[in-house]
Amino acid sequence: MRRIVLMVLRLFYIAPYYLFRIWRYGKKEPHNYEEAYAYIKKVTKRANRAGRVIIESHGLENLPKDDGFILYPNHQGLFDGLVFLESCPRPFAYVTKKEARNIVLLKQVGDALGVLAMDREDIRQSMQVINQLAEEVKKGRNFLIFAEGTRSKKGNQLLEFKGGSFKSATKAKCPIVPCALVDSFKPFDEKSIKKVTVKLTYLPPLYYEEYKDMKTHEIAEEVKRRIEVEIERQTAKET
Repeated sequence: MRRIVLMVLRLFYIAPYYLFRIWRYGKKEPHNYEEAYAYIKKVTKRANRAGRVIIESHGLENLPKDDGFILYPNHQGLFDGLVFLESCPRPFAYVTKKEARNIVLLKQVGDALGVLAMDREDIRQSMQVINQLAEEVKKGRNFLIFAEGTRSKKGNQLLEFKGGSFKSATKAKCPIVPCALVDSFKPFDEKSIKKVTVKLTYLPPLYYEEYKDMKTHEIAEEVKRRIEVEIERQTAKET
């Protein structure tokens, strides 16, 4: 949390203006997601620099040529979203838990990007979100989903990937992009403000033809396997 305080202190003079601009993007009708994303990306880069975090991204060439795909990364910590907002060149929204939807800043960013909130205790509402997400992806919007459901709190080790997280992808018949985060837990979960590097690799996507005959739990296992292989490769470089 010390790094969050550092970010706030170093951007204190300009933060209210950033928040106001993001709030206004969320109020515009119709929403211009590309314009909103570009601005939020700019603010994110500045926040990360203020927090002394370096983002090292790989595999951008693996992103599908056309929009209408879903990113599936491992979930390490509160900083994960900022890694994608800085590194991903293509606008995306994400699925968040209902409890986080009304937190200041997260709410404004969510409104601007068209984020979907899921109540994991309400099966009916969850299915509505899954169906809505699939329809949005069919229209050419990109999304990010954390298939573990919650951050692992085990550093670079992964939790089980939930098969239900892939229902939207199978309904939309869209590309699934596995994404490997390394050391993303360090910026906000460690009690340090030393300069830190977070790595993100966009892995080759699974296209519908590849996974159409697989059950969702099998897709989840395969995506998790690919991410674990990449994390092992990245961490081996450091030893």
